[in-house]
Amino acid sequence: MATLTKNASVENEVKKFIKRLSERNPNETEFIQAVEEVVESILPFIKNHKKYSDPFILDRLCEPERVIMFNIPWLDDKGNYRLNRGYRVQMNSAIGPYKGGLRFHPSVNLSILKFLAFEQVFKNSLTTLPLGGAKGGADFDPKGKTDNEIMKFCQSYMTEMYRYIGADVDIPAGDIGVNEKEIGYMFGQYKRLKTQFNGVITGKGLSFGGSPLRPEATGYGTVYFAREMLKKQGEKLDGKTAVISGAGNVALFAAEKLIEHNVKVLAVSDSGGFMFIKDGLMQDVLEKLMEFKFEKRGRLKKFAEEHNYDFYNGEKPWAVKCDMAFPCATQNEIYGEEAQKLVDNGCKLVSEGANMPSTKEAIDVFKKNKILYGPGKAANAGGVAISGLEMVQNSNHRPWTREEVNEELRNIMRDIHDECTEYGNDGNGFVDYVKGANIAGFIKVADAMIAQGLV
Repeated sequence: MATLTKNASVENEVKKFIKRLSERNPNETEFIQAVEEVVESILPFIKNHKKYSDPFILDRLCEPERVIMFNIPWLDDKGNYRLNRGYRVQMNSAIGPYKGGLRFHPSVNLSILKFLAFEQVFKNSLTTLPLGGAKGGADFDPKGKTDNEIMKFCQSYMTEMYRYIGADVDIPAGDIGVNEKEIGYMFGQYKRLKTQFNGVITGKGLSFGGSPLRPEATGYGTVYFAREMLKKQGEKLDGKTAVISGAGNVALFAAEKLIEHNVKVLAVSDSGGFMFIKDGLMQDVLEKLMEFKFEKRGRLKKFAEEHNYDFYNGEKPWAVKCDMAFPCATQNEIYGEEAQKLVDNGCKLVSEGANMPSTKEAIDVFKKNKILYGPGKAANAGGVAISGLEMVQNSNHRPWTREEVNEELRNIMRDIHDECTEYGNDGNGFVDYVKGANIAGFIKVADAMIAQGLV
């Protein structure tokens, strides 16, 4: 009875906190969703650890240190004036300079960037690297734009952003819609404005300070995390089947690493639907798909038609029978009903390559059915980990080999898994990776905030 009362008390505190946060941040549904998932894990921990009992710690974690919003004027190829809105959310710098990607997509708004920045704080903490959390971007859509238009937009974006970033202040990187090309244009403009060549932005090309494996890092990392989850259960990746959502860097490099581990990849998707590969995606076909998506920015449906694969219009791959699922597209792509389909079809593991792709209802389904579930802040931390290593290489003026970087990535993902296990183990062999990731990430940031005082 006492335990039930205690649980109800914590639940009520979570509701009160979220109600207060919602009133302070109206209409920011993605941000509230991200905070609620974290608060549900750490409030019970705080209750048992007086060091963190000051509610001001939690309030500060949920309030950005700085939000920068600005207009981005640019000229298209027809001579028309165009205008977009840009952002940078600098969430928390307790453990290091701000670090987080830039997203160029029509859906970008303040709520999405605040949720991403909030998640980034915990993700960066888990890597053990001295990095704070931030996120930025614009409601600009690179699709359908010429290289010249993308260059003009990136230069205009950086003309405003350069004032607020720096190698020891805030180090942006790529995200959806921002790849090596866009990073190159922005870095070039920063260098032109500041007359400095430093590690102010990561995800650069190898010819000017980039790190080997950066494009692959998030996809590879989420597979390495899945491998660690299976290893703890005495299982291996080899011989299993998997479905993947998305067809960008994260998804296709996750597919590449899975194929390397003899996993049969049955499906990949984009916003138009999913492609089903009955006998599993082969490496030679994957290479063609990468060229098609990365260089031609083509639609997956057309690729499926050209290579005689089944394509399911407007559908997600979660109804396909599989052992493992890798959501690598975007936020809120697995709902409760779809999570149940995965469970019913034999899925035993979910490793998130995207940020918050599973809704609260979906996570509840995974937990109830004891699915090995790696949340994005842990499972997709490989990208920022390699960005951190790129910063080290820039500071030392010495590039590392691909093998060195890959070994560091494997070690970091193993260490993140071990941190999650330490704080998420239920004592009966099951690990609540959500709880483990949230508490492990919280402790490091909270300790730094307490030590630094009221700043």
